[in-house]
Amino acid sequence: MRYENPLYMAEEVAALDLLTDQRIAIGISRGSPEQAKRGWEAFGYTGSTDPRGADIARAHAAQFLDAVRGVPQAELDPRNGVIPGEPLRLRVEPHSPGVDRRLWWGATTRETAEWTARQGLNLMSSTLLSEVTGKSFSDLQAEQIQRYREAWRQAGHDWTPRVSVSRSIFPIVSEADQKLFGLRMGDERDHYGMIDGLHSTFGRVYAAEPDVLIEELSQDEAIRSADTLMLTIPSQLGVDLNLHILQAFAEHVAPALGWRPNTQGPVTGEPIE
Repeated sequence: MRYENPLYMAEEVAALDLLTDQRIAIGISRGSPEQAKRGWEAFGYTGSTDPRGADIARAHAAQFLDAVRGVPQAELDPRNGVIPGEPLRLRVEPHSPGVDRRLWWGATTRETAEWTARQGLNLMSSTLLSEVTGKSFSDLQAEQIQRYREAWRQAGHDWTPRVSVSRSIFPIVSEADQKLFGLRMGDERDHYGMIDGLHSTFGRVYAAEPDVLIEELSQDEAIRSADTLMLTIPSQLGVDLNLHILQAFAEHVAPALGWRPNTQGPVTGEPIE
């Protein structure tokens, strides 16, 4: 969001949502680490006091959310005539009611997850958390989800959000899979390091035969806590391989974890008591 024009983005998101019969799922966030030093300033967004531009991102997110929720963003110019009954303040058009409930914020810390809940956004948590506590990645992410849901409950929102976690999962179902991903088998460790100047925890890669994956994934606390699992796939290896990975997971692993093809309409999150 550091690089986005909030009102233009609100217009684009609403148009896309309407064109797709209100079926989009849009993920937004501060943005990943980058090579450009304060690159958002080159786009005209100045005034940030944060070296990573988090304050700019959140300010843009706030205006974007107001816009997609129909909060007026400009005054009507009376010089062009006023139609009786027409509002004197104008919202961004087109407007797609409820699109804000299909927006996700990518959070890499527990604090950001709580902030996400207060904004009324779905939570998207990836394979990286930019904090280290000594807990395993899955346990730390499960705590992040718990704190998100508690903050959501305290905020008093009147709808149920969704929570997604991402994992790198490669079912070994062929000799080709073994050659590509077999070296990852048996590596059950999380990894730790620095990214964007922050001590970070990186989730492990799951690469094994389906029965092993089913057992390992069923013990992952964050997967058990979330209602949505997203697969991170090596897009640089091409469409055919990625389709194979997705099909292998859907056919050999996902059903044992409780997944079924979505034929019953929009997916909903787990109720927050």
